[in-house]
Amino acid sequence: MLNSIPKSVQDLIQAFAKLPGIGPKTASRLAMYLIQAPENIGNDLAQSILSLKSATTLCKECWHLATESPCAICSNLYREEGIICVVEEPADLIALEKTGTYKGLYHVLHGVLSPIDGIGPDDLKIKELIERLKISLASEKPVWEIILATNPTMEGESTANYLSKLIHPLGIKVTRLARGLPSGGDIEYADDLTLTRALEGRQNF
Repeated sequence: MLNSIPKSVQDLIQAFAKLPGIGPKTASRLAMYLIQAPENIGNDLAQSILSLKSATTLCKECWHLATESPCAICSNLYREEGIICVVEEPADLIALEKTGTYKGLYHVLHGVLSPIDGIGPDDLKIKELIERLKISLASEKPVWEIILATNPTMEGESTANYLSKLIHPLGIKVTRLARGLPSGGDIEYADDLTLTRALEGRQNF
């Protein structure tokens, strides 16, 4: 039956199926939609994908997605430079920004420690975080608090504990997001009120 589908359509279905969270049926539906959709929709999608890599970079300070480095958040003079919120992924940063509550800076790890998956400290932006803190401590406006906002999962907790052991010797206060976040949940999917309460109720870690 697969041979009855043009190769170009097969290739598109297989490409969609490689994306996280998209199975064969969803991949087929997306491909069929694009075939029937106006030509400009397909063209816009193709152009967006092609320009994704060339037009997107990582901020060399916080490692969030950006069009230039430093990013808009890091270069904002009205942000609180003394507080850095450490998150797992860019999606977590975006979710926290939507609350409008947090006014400090960020640091994106790009993952969590997961020995079973072969992900260790060198695979994350941990070295960059510690170096950033050391440079800050020698400046006129040192960082005085780190908020560990990793997800309340086994890997997230392990990562938070590992970071805490590295940061405490630097003499910087370490806090953890508190009430409002269910165990095993993801920050990315939490609502604004839940995230606001978690930020306001953070505890020493």
